[in-house]
Amino acid sequence: MKNLDDLINAAKIQDLIKREDPQEKATRRVIWVLAIIGAVAAIAGIAYAVYRYLTPDYLEDFDDDFDDDFDDDFFDDDEDVKPTVKPEA
Repeated sequence: MKNLDDLINAAKIQDLIKREDPQEKATRRVIWVLAIIGAVAAIAGIAYAVYRYLTPDYLEDFDDDFDDDFDDDFFDDDEDVKPTVKPEA
């Protein structure tokens, strides 16, 4: 009978050891949620970086054409005009 009591006490001790604290369980859930959010954000960041790397920049095509259309002569006309000073009477 003593062995049976020892076995029951050992089982109770195992239950106490295995029992999880509710706060620890909530903390573990929060950690899992943050880990999943971090993983999704990392995958999204990598996908965006690959997209930006593989997508050609179309604005570079327009920079050269825009500079060729307009010359600096358009602004030289304003610099040639000298202000006239009226002599005082």
